[in-house]
Amino acid sequence: MILWDSPRIEAHLDALANAIAARYAAASRPPLLIGIHTGGVWLAQALHRRLQAPLDLDEPAGTVDVSFYRDDLARSGVPPQAHPSQVSTSVDGREIVLVDDVLYTGRTVRAAMNELFDYGRPSAIRLAVLILRNGRQLPIAPDFPAEMLSLEPGERIKLAGPDPLQLHLLRSSPSAHDATDAP
Repeated sequence: MILWDSPRIEAHLDALANAIAARYAAASRPPLLIGIHTGGVWLAQALHRRLQAPLDLDEPAGTVDVSFYRDDLARSGVPPQAHPSQVSTSVDGREIVLVDDVLYTGRTVRAAMNELFDYGRPSAIRLAVLILRNGRQLPIAPDFPAEMLSLEPGERIKLAGPDPLQLHLLRSSPSAHDATDAP
C-alpha cells in the first residue's frame, strides 16, 4: 500500500533542505552529505540537488553501505546486495549530514557512523531522516526529521525509488515481526 506518493515526499524533501540550509547558511564550509544505502542515498542525492546552490556544495553526495558494520552480521550474514561505499573526500574535520529514509531502532545509523570513522574523524555528524518511527533501541535522534510515524506490530515502511519516490506501508503477521532494523 502506498502511504506517501512522490509529491508528499518532495514536499518533505523541500522542508528538510530548508532546515539544513538554515543550519549551514553562516557556516564557513558546507557539510558533506552522505546517504545510507539505498533509500538514504536517493534522499541524499535529492537533497544535494536542492542544496547545491544555496550552500555552494562542490562535492557529490557520498554513500555508505553498512552491510559489514551491522551488529547482526554474524547471525544473518552479508546481504547479497551489498554495495561499495563512496566517500569522495576526507571526512576529517568536516561536518557530515548523514541521510537515511527511516530511523527505526538506530542500529543502521550506528553502523553508518562506525563506517564513517573508518574514513577519518568528522567534526560533527548530523542526521537527516524522512521518517522517525517508534521502536528505537539506541539513543540516536535526528537533527533534521521530516515526520514521525507510529506503526503497529507487524507493520513496516519501505521507501521505493529512486524515480518516483514512494513510501510503502507493508504488513506482516505480528508473530513474524522481528525487531531488527528493518524499517
